Amino acid sequence: MDSLDKPSADSNKAEVPDEQSLLWLEEIEGERALDWVKEQNKLTLQALTSDPRFEEYQSEALQILTASDRITYGTLRGEFVYNFWRDEQHVRGIWRRMTLKQFRQESKQWEILLDIDQLAETEKENWIYKGVDSLGPAHERCIIELAPGGTDTAVYREFDIPSRTFVKDGFNVPLAKTNLCWENRDQLLIATDWGEGSLNTSGYARILKRWKRGTPLSEAETLLETDVKETFIYPIDLEHAGQRVCFVMRGHDFYHFSFYLVNSAGTLSQLPLPQKCSLSGLFAGQLLVELKEEWRGSAAGSLISISLAEFQKTGEIGEVLTVFDPGESGTVSQVRCAKDAVYVTGIEHVSSQIQEVRLQDNQWQGRLLPWGENDVISISSSDSSSNDLLLARDGFLQPSSLYYVNFFEEVDEKLQSTPARFNTDGLTVEKHFAISRDKTEVPYFIVYRKGMKLDHTAPVLQYGYGGFEISILPHYSPVMGKLWLEKGGVYVLANIRGGGEYGPRWHDSALLEHRQRAYDDFFAVAEAVQSKGFSSPKHYGAMGRSNGGLLMGVALTQRPELFNAIVCGVPLLDMKRFNKLLAGASWMAEYGNPDLPEQWEFISRYSPFHNLKTEQAYPKVYFFTSTKDDRVHPGHARKMAARMDQLGYEFFYYENIEGGHKGNANQKQEAMLSALEYLYLMRQLA
Repeated sequence: MDSLDKPSADSNKAEVPDEQSLLWLEEIEGERALDWVKEQNKLTLQALTSDPRFEEYQSEALQILTASDRITYGTLRGEFVYNFWRDEQHVRGIWRRMTLKQFRQESKQWEILLDIDQLAETEKENWIYKGVDSLGPAHERCIIELAPGGTDTAVYREFDIPSRTFVKDGFNVPLAKTNLCWENRDQLLIATDWGEGSLNTSGYARILKRWKRGTPLSEAETLLETDVKETFIYPIDLEHAGQRVCFVMRGHDFYHFSFYLVNSAGTLSQLPLPQKCSLSGLFAGQLLVELKEEWRGSAAGSLISISLAEFQKTGEIGEVLTVFDPGESGTVSQVRCAKDAVYVTGIEHVSSQIQEVRLQDNQWQGRLLPWGENDVISISSSDSSSNDLLLARDGFLQPSSLYYVNFFEEVDEKLQSTPARFNTDGLTVEKHFAISRDKTEVPYFIVYRKGMKLDHTAPVLQYGYGGFEISILPHYSPVMGKLWLEKGGVYVLANIRGGGEYGPRWHDSALLEHRQRAYDDFFAVAEAVQSKGFSSPKHYGAMGRSNGGLLMGVALTQRPELFNAIVCGVPLLDMKRFNKLLAGASWMAEYGNPDLPEQWEFISRYSPFHNLKTEQAYPKVYFFTSTKDDRVHPGHARKMAARMDQLGYEFFYYENIEGGHKGNANQKQEAMLSALEYLYLMRQLA
């Protein structure tokens, strides 16, 4: 292992925890554990809600989150636009639709399809809407996903859209972690909990079946069974111009996959694709594939296509066409297939762009669209039956806007725009590069007030994630803007390695034994901002959640002298046991296997739970998690806080009783949690 893959030397040795003494906190609903949670919640709420500013913060956040003039983001399906909406009257939300023509005319005449509040009241269940999968091209039937308390575990119910009713004796799946898709109106491809032995070590389904209408779920026909140590099995349906094709994605680990074409007879044909790739769409008989490694002359990160008909005929992959190659300075973000073109959003040096690519004479011809320069662009929705697009754009200081665009008809209509939710007068955004420990240039954005004194006293909040090839881009965050920027704070976004800002190579460079690079990048950004005079450790804070929560734990234990506040949300922290808790085993391709001594050797160097020290000046950290998080176990945050308590350190801890990995189940909870976070930060840093 290179010396730069290890943390900086520290003569103060970590206090080895008695891991067994805190295992009771892993009992999610255990009486003793919940009593501990209630006590910690009580202490945190007493301290923070008694601050006279709390009510102001909470009220401001709730007003933003429930504003009636929020953008109505929609999903294009045929002639309709579908929308899920929550407000003060519809806390759980309503699913509704109107025609695209009405939507473009800013009509308010929505047809309500399903009221989740009414459903929850009728069935006496804490239902949280998780999404819908409709069957094209008619989109009259759909499967609705509902989760109790917002967990990943959910029920699935077939719903008839024209009659606005659940289908009697339809495709209804009991509570489980399920992956499914429509094969046709009378058949589903489904991977779910089939009973004892049917789940893998991550708690996900490992057996895929074909379920025919009118038969019990228990009689579904097995199509593929995977090993218990594999990560997941996922059915995929792709559709374009009347052609509908289903595939199976088999995850050997989080980044290595096999893909199978589902034949009408129920047999599977494996596609001879590289294991590091993903299926991105279907267009005019061409299967679009995003490469995560170099293959047949195409670079990692590029978008290619292959003839599906040729594979079906010969079992081989013929000519490989390049759809879009972002190069080393960019990455592909979204791929959407419209009727006559493919649209690709991407990032070039952490700046957003959109390409239109058309297939002509068996070659892809692309053009960079002059649309949305200097803003972050995303395709809010598209539909393969038309060339209609809903595009969204925003920026740190640019309120979100929604556009209807049809590039073939040269139509570009601004439909909606969010009113400014916070005062941006005098604020500016700059992009810089910090130099990491191994001399890598790391991009970061800083949002601050022009003309401010660079006297090292400004309260600064730095956000980071750095994992799973997820890109974190500038976006309009009205709650952050209102509760932080408007009140004098400075905001920093660190685009560290492990993310996807520069494609697969940026991610791969911080995998496994190289994980320390992501953390060094984050520290380098903090040091760069402080060296410019914006702030100093006394006024410098950090925030991250999930994998970013792990980043926060490492910041706490490796560089506590850099920060005076850390918001550590729904985190991984005990990296010795992460693979034994809920979905943790599926992430070993990212972090490594702690059960292997040679891999625990490098994991142990940064595992926050194992690197707390005695007689160390730690900032007063704020942990938050959710009892209902069935992805990242709440035991991580619980045990870390309890361990700090054993060592005599102060902290804040709040555990929401519902909300899943998101951490909250509705807008009222989100407003309260946001108020707690930003009030904590302002108290610590201002």
